[in-house]
Amino acid sequence: MADYIVNLKDSGAINANRFGAKAANQAMLGHAGLPIPKGFCLDAAAYRRQLEFIGLLDLAGEIDGLSGEEQRQAVSKLRLGLFDSPIAPDIEQPLLIAWHELCEASGSKTVVRSSSLSEDLADSTFAGQYETFLGLNNEAEFLTAVRACWAALWSPRALRYMESRNLDTLDMAMGLCIQELVGGLVSGGGMSQMADGTMSLSASWGLGTAIAQGEVVPDRYVLDVDGTVIETVVGRTVHGKNCAHHSVSSLPIDQEKTLQPCLSKDQVGELGQLLSRAEEYMGFAVEIEWTGNEKRQWLLQARPLQMEAQRSSTPDPGLRKAGVRGQPSGVGWANGRACVINCECELSRVAHGDVLVTRVASPSLSQILPRVSGVVAELGGSTSHLASLARERRIPMVLGVLEATARIPDGADVSVDGVIGTVNWR
Repeated sequence: MADYIVNLKDSGAINANRFGAKAANQAMLGHAGLPIPKGFCLDAAAYRRQLEFIGLLDLAGEIDGLSGEEQRQAVSKLRLGLFDSPIAPDIEQPLLIAWHELCEASGSKTVVRSSSLSEDLADSTFAGQYETFLGLNNEAEFLTAVRACWAALWSPRALRYMESRNLDTLDMAMGLCIQELVGGLVSGGGMSQMADGTMSLSASWGLGTAIAQGEVVPDRYVLDVDGTVIETVVGRTVHGKNCAHHSVSSLPIDQEKTLQPCLSKDQVGELGQLLSRAEEYMGFAVEIEWTGNEKRQWLLQARPLQMEAQRSSTPDPGLRKAGVRGQPSGVGWANGRACVINCECELSRVAHGDVLVTRVASPSLSQILPRVSGVVAELGGSTSHLASLARERRIPMVLGVLEATARIPDGADVSVDGVIGTVNWR
C-alpha cells in the first residue's frame, strides 16, 4: 500500500514534488522551530490514484489536446467525478485514521488546504485560485473538503490561470495540507521586504479569509529591519453594499474593535521576528499568512515574494490635479483610462490598457489582470490574494483607497504607483 500521508513534523514532508510547495513550506517552517499548527500532508500521488480509481486518469491526460465544447465537457466530467465519487479505500482509510489522530491531539476543528504541485512558486503563486475549508469537525465534512480541493484543480478560474501562465495540465496534481484550526481572534499577512527596505504586516479581526479575499482594509504596520514599528495605520474591517445589484457583504465584528489596532506593539514585534526568521530560513524574501489569539501566533503559509526596488521619483509628474494614497502592492507604475466597476458583471466594459477601479479586491478578478495596466481598490490590502497575483504579473495595484469608485471619474486619465501607493488623475 502506498504511503500517501506524512506528518508535518516528519522531515519527509519537506518535499514540494510530493506534497506541493504550500505543505512543504509549512513543514520547513516547523522544522526551523517556527510556530505552525499541528497537521499532516497528503501526497499528490493520492490525487492521481483517485483519478485512476474513478476511471478518469486517461481523460485528465488528454485535456490539453481538446478544445471548445469537447474540452469543457471533459473538464466538467473530471470535476464532477472528483467531487461526487467515493474516495478509494486505500486512500480513505489511512486518511481518516490520520484525521482522527489529529483531532484527538489538538482537541479542535480542522482545516483542509489545497497544495498543488505548481502552487506557491516564485512564478506561479495560484493565490486564491484553489480552495481552503475551515472548521471541519466530522468525517463527512472532512471527506467532502478533500474531494472539493481535488476538484478545484479543474475549476474555470484555475484553468484560466494555468493558460495565462502557459502551464501544462499534465504537470498538475493536487496535494493537501490538513491542520488543526488555530487562532482566529486576529489574522493577517506580512511581507519581509518592501521597496524601501522595511517590512510590512497586515491584520484584521477574525480568520484571515476576509483579508485574503480583499473584503476588508486591514490594519497596516510598517517595521524597520530591526523590528521597530515605524507606522501604524488602522484599517476598515466592515463594509456595506459591494454590488450595483444591492447584494450586501458584511462581517459580524464589534464596531468598537474596528476603531482600535488589532495588534499590540509587542504582538507586532513578535510577528516581525517571525517574518524575519522565515525569510532567513527559506533564503529569500517571503510573503506570509498568519493567525493568532491573545497568547501566541502561528504561521499558516509562506511563499516567495516579488518586490520592486524603490524609485527616487514618480515617473509621471504631470497627473497631479487630484490624488489619493492607499496600501501599495509593491510593484509597478502605469497610467491608463479609468474604468470604474461596481460589480463583477460589468467586467466586459474593461478595455485593454485600462486602470480597473473597483470596490472589493477579490481573487476572482484575476481573470481581468491580463487586460489591465493597473488596479485601484477600495478594499483589500497588500497581502490579499489579488495583490499577490498582480505582483506576479508586475501590475501596479493600490488597495484600501477610500471611496475610490466615487472619487475617481470613469474615463479619467489615471496613474497608479504600486511601489509608493499613490493614485493620481486628471
